[in-house]
Amino acid sequence: MRHYTLKNLYILLGESGYLRWIPDKLYLKLLYKAMTNKSLRFSLLKTYNEKLQWLKLYYHNPRHTMYVDKYAVRTIIKEQIGEQYLVPLLFLYTSVEEIKWEKLPNQFVMKCTHGSGYNIICKDKRKLNIQDTSKKLRKWLKCNWQWVGKEWPYKHVVPRIIVEKYMAEDSLTPLIDYKVLCFNGIPKLIEMHRNRFQDNWCQDFYDVAWNKLSISQKINGLPNSELVSPKPANLPEMLDLSGKLAKGEPHVRVDWYMVGEKLYFGELTFFNGSGFYLFDNSEDDLLLGSWIHLG
Repeated sequence: MRHYTLKNLYILLGESGYLRWIPDKLYLKLLYKAMTNKSLRFSLLKTYNEKLQWLKLYYHNPRHTMYVDKYAVRTIIKEQIGEQYLVPLLFLYTSVEEIKWEKLPNQFVMKCTHGSGYNIICKDKRKLNIQDTSKKLRKWLKCNWQWVGKEWPYKHVVPRIIVEKYMAEDSLTPLIDYKVLCFNGIPKLIEMHRNRFQDNWCQDFYDVAWNKLSISQKINGLPNSELVSPKPANLPEMLDLSGKLAKGEPHVRVDWYMVGEKLYFGELTFFNGSGFYLFDNSEDDLLLGSWIHLG
């Protein structure tokens, strides 16, 4: 219980910015202990999660600020792999007051551009509480996501709101998330999520030949499914494009959705789970850690 109390406290204080005065290295040591109940020693880094903390502190590519900006990254995707992979953009706002709710379609996805998890998924606008949604958006716009987990690329991202087209196979089937984990520019692992943000949310791991792996993170509340999912029709394309976007990077996660036979880009993430998602088997944490080469 103490572990989860500390975890929630650090997230709350991090979002508020009250802990900004703590030096980044010390803050990450404290946060890592609170989130994982393990000690972080920068002189002895072996696991995946440990090495992600090192990358936060010491690997700073200025272009990453554009990569994590959910609006600015659209330009990069258009230039590097093509506009056809972008989810259609409906609106861009710099404040809640700019939103013309009556102009939004009945279904849409609203995201803040400067953080993680700042999403509103609207399947029926008639059921949307605009007052509560506006309050939530205002709170998010005030937060600098870099304060929370020291993911430095977010520090200078301009807080904005984008509205994208709601994408789904049909009204009953949520999209599957395909998260391609790339190491040194090479796709090595696929993290697949079903029924995201629902009670039956589950996660599975596959290698690039689409063999289901035993990697699991039930400890984070994400159980594995009992299914072996069909190999995605666009898997070769997904892996090829992920490699192009990951070129030159020690590690990046490239997210995709598939609607029918069409592939859509989701986002780029340089610190998967902010480096705090535990593995049920510590050997898996070590395996993924061995794929990250620190300079």
